[in-house]
Amino acid sequence: MKATMYLGFDLGTSGLRGLLIDDDANVVADAQVGYKTQHPQSGWSEQDPSCWTNACDEVIEKLRKTHAKAVTSIRGIGVSGHMHGATLLDGKGKPLRPCILWNDTRSADQAAQLDSIPEMRQITGNIVFPGFTAPKLAWVRDHEPKIFENTDKVLLPKDYLGLWLTGEYVSDMSDSSGTSWLDVGARDWSDKALAFGHMRKDQMPQLIEGSQKAGELRKSLCEAWGIDGPVSVAGGAADNAAAACGVGCFAEGTGFVSLGTSGVLLAAKDSFRPAPDSAVHSFCHAIPDRWYQMGVILAATDCLNWYASTVGQTAKQLSGQLPATINGPASVIFLPYLSGERTPHNDAEIRGAFIGLDVATTSETMTQSIMEGVAFALRDNLEALKSTGTNLHSMLAIGGGTASPFWLETLATVLQLPLEIPKGGEFGAAMGAARLALCAATGADPETVMTKPDIAHTIMPRYDLMAQYQASYERYTQLYPLMKSLKV
Repeated sequence: MKATMYLGFDLGTSGLRGLLIDDDANVVADAQVGYKTQHPQSGWSEQDPSCWTNACDEVIEKLRKTHAKAVTSIRGIGVSGHMHGATLLDGKGKPLRPCILWNDTRSADQAAQLDSIPEMRQITGNIVFPGFTAPKLAWVRDHEPKIFENTDKVLLPKDYLGLWLTGEYVSDMSDSSGTSWLDVGARDWSDKALAFGHMRKDQMPQLIEGSQKAGELRKSLCEAWGIDGPVSVAGGAADNAAAACGVGCFAEGTGFVSLGTSGVLLAAKDSFRPAPDSAVHSFCHAIPDRWYQMGVILAATDCLNWYASTVGQTAKQLSGQLPATINGPASVIFLPYLSGERTPHNDAEIRGAFIGLDVATTSETMTQSIMEGVAFALRDNLEALKSTGTNLHSMLAIGGGTASPFWLETLATVLQLPLEIPKGGEFGAAMGAARLALCAATGADPETVMTKPDIAHTIMPRYDLMAQYQASYERYTQLYPLMKSLKV
């Protein structure tokens, strides 16, 4: 008897990944395809939505070359994706312009205008950040009025891919939480929040939970991809909610830290308890009746990638120059604000810096300071979460940056928390999307499917060095207001 398969797509900023799992959530195969981001002006970040659909075809083709039989047995598909993007469509579902991405900061003025309306934070439970979707539409209204007038629907990036897969205009609660149009507590679009941005509910997709069925894969795609069908397509999830599904992070008191392109510190919540003044995000989870709070820094491994490209090395080479264990903070402090910052500063204009350079500074010191600067920024996020009443005794650690033992021990010591490292396997957003696909196709209870992984080992803080890193962190916290006053 042929095994049933479920496919999770993770629509990232730099590429699309497809992960194939079986009924027991074991990984069968995966494939990736990259694509480019355009930066037509300073602070702008855009992508042509066709690159996502082209990448989807290419990922399937790669999977078919190595696991053709498994592909024919796909019965469910889930999609996770980067949040906040504005994909504007005409009445025929065609994009009117390139998608404005999450890390695009052009709409800072429009975000400030919307955020100055007191009811916005009351409705959405969040600050209106420049990266969110609503201010992007306000920017389009101000600068591209004809496109705004012709906008029939607005979809988030993963929901545009969902439209292409199913023909249905659908979004899930977790992704829609980052638009500034959702009443996050009520889990529904807010007519009032939409009206503040001159938008209407009929321009929004249908809302469902991420573990629910959004539609079925179009017959033409089933035929093109060699899938027997029918195939259920799940509502899906925002990337961090999907990652939480991948590591079984649902219950109050559980959380994870992610060292990816951006940095995330997420805590699951059993109820909606927003605290927008802290710049902490309060969003719906991808499963019913659950929420989560998270702090976000806009550049984590991106900082090391930037430095690596600047000095003509790879991030792996730079990381390899550092020892396996830490021995005290660097003499240089790095501010990781390469693209502005979100939590806790909500500042699209601030930029990064190295503080304390001298003629004896080495490349190793610079690399160490970058890792410490990212850890300090995540400590800012932890303090913001603590201010909302969140209490975490340990956290899972995921993301590409966790490949560095030095970075992990630095982070554990700066956060003053043990970090649990999952035992082997796959626990990212693609796995979460595949688990959502399984739930949508079979009706399985998400909490029985999305279990916590076994822990391979735990990285303990270096208690003997904690006071030194605390002192360095306190110096770090004094630098943001100084940099802000310089207006560089």
